[in-house]
Amino acid sequence: QVQLVESGGGLVQPGGSLRLSCAVSDFTRDDFAIGWFRQAPGKEREGVSCISSSGDNTHYADSVKGRFTISRDNAKNTVYLQINSLKLEDTAVYYCAARAGIELECRPWRYAYWGQGTQVTVSS
Repeated sequence: QVQLVESGGGLVQPGGSLRLSCAVSDFTRDDFAIGWFRQAPGKEREGVSCISSSGDNTHYADSVKGRFTISRDNAKNTVYLQINSLKLEDTAVYYCAARAGIELECRPWRYAYWGQGTQVTVSS
């Protein structure tokens, strides 16, 4: 059973930055893609950014391109999401998730394993 634990959320002013971390319990498999998703109150969960198992391929939602950067450190069993130039509309619970498979996929229903989420609040 793969377990994921997010950290790094918090309260930040517009224009600020955060780095979210996702610790993955079972990184020994080399075919896990990892995704970051978010869900704001009253909205559906959406894919923010995803990274392939090799780390060679990434995907970003249009709303975050140029501001968010996903990366993975397989030696540390951790995937990161660097978030810059935060906007009010970035406020949400951010989740990381894992799925087996080498192809890049960023639709939440394709992910089987989920963390508990970390709150990101952007407010002045």
